[in-house]
Amino acid sequence: MAVDALPDLTSYDAVLFDLDGVLTPTAEVHMHAWQTMFEELFAAWDIQPPYTERDYFDYLDGKKRYDGVASLLRSRDVEVHWGDPSDDPSADTVCGIGNRKNAVFSRVLRAEGIAPYLGSVALLDQLDAAGIPVAVVSSSKNAEEVLRTAGLRERFPVVMDGVIAERDHLASKPAPDVFVEGARMLGVDPARSVAVEDAISGVQSAVAGGFALVIGVDRGTGPDELRNAGAHLVVDDLAELVTPPASGPLPEPATPQIAEEKPA
Repeated sequence: MAVDALPDLTSYDAVLFDLDGVLTPTAEVHMHAWQTMFEELFAAWDIQPPYTERDYFDYLDGKKRYDGVASLLRSRDVEVHWGDPSDDPSADTVCGIGNRKNAVFSRVLRAEGIAPYLGSVALLDQLDAAGIPVAVVSSSKNAEEVLRTAGLRERFPVVMDGVIAERDHLASKPAPDVFVEGARMLGVDPARSVAVEDAISGVQSAVAGGFALVIGVDRGTGPDELRNAGAHLVVDDLAELVTPPASGPLPEPATPQIAEEKPA
């Protein structure tokens, strides 16, 4: 399905947002932390081919940390012991490697801070004024810290994050579990709600969860990739969805216009 016109998100029951790359530019911090850690690991273990930026989008973006580590290593035919989340960052286990990356991420976040995307804040303001419930659905265990650092925590009554996913044994994106649980925590029906994602795995998760509208935010993944994953609509920034949008007035559909994609 494809969206023929920019929808009015206030006509839905709720909007559930991914965090990194959707509300805040922390995806860039994650990318840097993963690259630093994996380049060192690949050099130490003589793993080929070398780590590339595409690896982040294909194997890491949107997934729980340890699942991402296992997925990327598997792409290089490398299997290591899973270990335990309490593993020291120096441990050569999936959990130890994931914790190693997180140490880099936390150091950068605390040193440099983070500011939310202005377009995302504008959309949150509009939804708040209209009384539309919102939630965060993130695979990151750092979601609470990122939201507080960005000054956004008080805006969200529900934060479905990697800590809850691990505690409740919820499958990582692209499985629908985390988005479905986020909707349950918020008390809304996915079939009447919106999901906003920047990751292929996140879009797939929301589509599998039966969300009425799945919006892809292209922060580098690529619009075609997001559409192929199932996004009904792809935007470059959430300011495009503010009514009227920040760039100027656009026609406002009375209801979301969703139509079947027609073959070329």
